[in-house]
Amino acid sequence: MDILNKVKQYREEEKTLKWEGTFADYLAIIRERPEVAQTAHSRVYNMIKHSGLSERDGRKMYHFFGEEIFGLEESIERLVEEYFHPAAKRLDVRKRILLLMGPVSGGKSTIVTMLKRGLEQYSRTDEGAVYAIKGCPMHEDPLHLIPKHLREEFYDDYGIRIEGSLSPLNTMRLDKEYGGKIEDVLVERIFLSEDKRIGIGTFSPSDPKSQDIADLTGSIDFSTIAEYGSESDPRAYRFDGELNKANRGMMEFQEMLKCDEKFLWHLLSLTQEGNFKAGRFALISADELIVAHTNESEYRSFISNKKNEALHSRIIVMPIPYNLRVSQEERIYEKMINESDMKHVHIAPHALRVAAIFSILTRLEDSKKQSVDIVKKMRLYDGENVEGFSQIDVEELKKEYPVEGMNGIDPRYVINRISSAIIRKEVPSINALDVLRSLKDGLDQHASISDEAKEDYMNYISVARKEYDEIAKKEVQKAFVYSYEESAKTLMDNYLDNVEAFCNKNKLRDQLTGEEMSPDEKLMRSIEEQIGISENAKKAFREEILIRISAYARKGKRFDYNSHDRLREAIQKKLFADLKDIVKITTSSKTPDESQLKKVNEVISRLIDEHGYNSVSANELLRYVGSLLNR
Repeated sequence: MDILNKVKQYREEEKTLKWEGTFADYLAIIRERPEVAQTAHSRVYNMIKHSGLSERDGRKMYHFFGEEIFGLEESIERLVEEYFHPAAKRLDVRKRILLLMGPVSGGKSTIVTMLKRGLEQYSRTDEGAVYAIKGCPMHEDPLHLIPKHLREEFYDDYGIRIEGSLSPLNTMRLDKEYGGKIEDVLVERIFLSEDKRIGIGTFSPSDPKSQDIADLTGSIDFSTIAEYGSESDPRAYRFDGELNKANRGMMEFQEMLKCDEKFLWHLLSLTQEGNFKAGRFALISADELIVAHTNESEYRSFISNKKNEALHSRIIVMPIPYNLRVSQEERIYEKMINESDMKHVHIAPHALRVAAIFSILTRLEDSKKQSVDIVKKMRLYDGENVEGFSQIDVEELKKEYPVEGMNGIDPRYVINRISSAIIRKEVPSINALDVLRSLKDGLDQHASISDEAKEDYMNYISVARKEYDEIAKKEVQKAFVYSYEESAKTLMDNYLDNVEAFCNKNKLRDQLTGEEMSPDEKLMRSIEEQIGISENAKKAFREEILIRISAYARKGKRFDYNSHDRLREAIQKKLFADLKDIVKITTSSKTPDESQLKKVNEVISRLIDEHGYNSVSANELLRYVGSLLNR
């Protein structure tokens, strides 16, 4: 009954939101709340802004797209700031078709769907309320009732600009039903809905021979001609085309550039003048955001055709490339998996990450800078700290290829291969190696991949495998080191004692003999080398550690094992290097003794409890790392 109660509650809420009154009543509403009379473009922009805004790494993050679109912050910011924002301010941008152009499965359709679903929800809020002339099939703006010769006065009084003319049908209704009294015309609140064809329209191209222009602009109702006497009587016309129904909201053209030319010419007048021709009537006004999407090859073909120049000048192209950040690509796969029936399958940690690494590598362009290989570039793009590089370097890399990410492997292919790995293995668990193997096998079945690209992709799978090898060793390293946590802390304290003596040019005293000793340079270097600290950089690193210790002391805090990330990593690596033989024996022994078995079980428990593995994937990880260490 819970779901039925919620449906009932939703129905009751809708009743409370409904409103009906005269045009005079409506004027009272907009006198108090002028924002109600906003344009379609303004409504979309305010909807996005209403969801909230934050900043990350100097980029604006629009919360409206936060849980659905990943890794496209720059594209989204450009879309909002260069199109929606100026269009909302009635600048000339609003007289352009918005064309999202990018590769397959790059997020274009998702963006449009989010805008449509968002408008549906926004129209149910006070901020996004939409009012229309009651009984109008085009849900026409009530302000069109204001005669044109009074609109300047209306603007001076209300501060609201009126654009567009009263439709032929409502012109007739005003005369016949209301005797010309605009103050008596009934107005109602409407709720935008794609399903009910209120304020949201969608047009898809089909066979040019069978598709009728009436799909866009409506058609004559021949059954009523005898009643009304003429085809030019608006009551004998069905105002049910997609352009009619999308009025006050948005119109989506799917694969617009594949449409027959006769459909596209209607957009010339609609975008520039805000009206279109239908039947034997004067131009019909429509206030709607027109958004289309296509791929790059279709777009190039379109602009190369001279016949399309007029329409081309009325299009604003927004490139929507693939995501280029590994961490965000992982989120895309997680989202797609959570929306499927594969949620019950255990996907081992880092399985999606290696798939993401492979995908991102296929989309990146090789930098012209010799110091930046493609793996470093991938890490920099993902926000990782790479020694010798800064955020300025990242921005310079992006400027090398302004539309980077228009090619490469699409997320759907990866999800298909993950699905294949699950089916093939026939167990409720897959790991990173299963995913990489499936990605590799699938390249032969991918018809659109050339032999040259396939060779590159095989190399990227090898790179992803190497990345995983390091991740796997580090994962097991942490699990083993935690089992030797006391040893790690002791090693840390020993290192800090030596660093303090080195920086202060002091001697250390042996705790057993009391003998004075110089700082143990061999010990310090064996730890520092684990994280790439060079001989020249060792003094600066040690001084940095000492400054951090002093800063903690001033605040009354104790510098411990978790106080410096890089030092902790160095200690872990050093301890793991010292334990490597133990790990090799423990992970590869076919008949482990009691102590080895106990240690393995401790590590497996830690992998399960703290790292997200299950018993199957944890054992597979240990066996794999054991084989790596034995090579």
